[in-house]
Amino acid sequence: MTDLQIEEFSTTDENKAMVLLVDDQAMIGEAVRRGLAHETNIDFHFCADPHQAVAQAVRIRPTVILQDLVMPGLDGLTLVREYRNNPATQDIPIIVLSTKEDPLIKSAAFAAGANDYLVKLPDNIELVARIRYHSRSYLTLLQRDEAYRALRVSQQQLLDTNLVLQRLMNSDGLTGLSNRRHFDEYLELEWRRAMRDQAQLSLLMIDVDYFKTYNDNFGHLDGDEALRKVATAIKDSCSRPSDLPARYGGEEFALVLPSTSPGGARLIAEKLRQSVAGLKIPHISPAQGSVLTVSIGLSTVIPAVASNCRELISAADKGLYQAKNNGRNQVGVE
Repeated sequence: MTDLQIEEFSTTDENKAMVLLVDDQAMIGEAVRRGLAHETNIDFHFCADPHQAVAQAVRIRPTVILQDLVMPGLDGLTLVREYRNNPATQDIPIIVLSTKEDPLIKSAAFAAGANDYLVKLPDNIELVARIRYHSRSYLTLLQRDEAYRALRVSQQQLLDTNLVLQRLMNSDGLTGLSNRRHFDEYLELEWRRAMRDQAQLSLLMIDVDYFKTYNDNFGHLDGDEALRKVATAIKDSCSRPSDLPARYGGEEFALVLPSTSPGGARLIAEKLRQSVAGLKIPHISPAQGSVLTVSIGLSTVIPAVASNCRELISAADKGLYQAKNNGRNQVGVE
């Protein structure tokens, strides 16, 4: 069902039938018009030119088409196929009108796509009954498709909302990086993957140097802005979708690097350290005129069977302790 058909349905009385008769004989058209004239909720349209039938059906959007079978210049069954091949008319019920009660002709009509078959001119009561039946069926189809479309839209909106909520649940409010909970889940997932594949898994633990002093001297607003800038530098150091930057807590960050060797992780850590120093965020520690820096602890392992990812965190923490103990603004490796 096309959007235009559904839109048409939404503005149409669900009990109202719109009939299009296609017949080259004007007297047949007049006879059917008179037979339907006093029927409530049935609108009648007549097309005497079979070559204009499809275009007229597209324009008026009938709920039932009465199609003459034998017309000069264009076979009725050909028209039935044309309706069925047009997206705007493909589902409209078609009642074929014929002068013959012939099983072979009936079979051909149904094979072409007709919904019903009447010998003309049919009894008016039977014609009205069939028009109403097929019209209600068609409008029900439109209504069902409209409901399905609304359901799909609703489901997509719900999915989009859930994705936004999931991102919010996984994100740190200040920096936009992954939060601690998401970091823990992701590291556990990658640990299991590395254990299964016997692949290397690297972790950087990153700490902003002398951050308490920074907050005490520049204030918490400037401190928050400094953390955001450091977070951006960490995010920019990620070159693959699988790399996960996270705020671990306070002024401490983490960077999960799946399938990364010690040398590759060391290169990323050094570039990140230089990148933060290159921001030239003014600081008074360790001396007046200093800039904000980070210390980084690094560890790479191939997880053993039945091991725990806390081992990787502990090793990276030890590397971070070494970096800080050796003077800060450097990379320590465990």
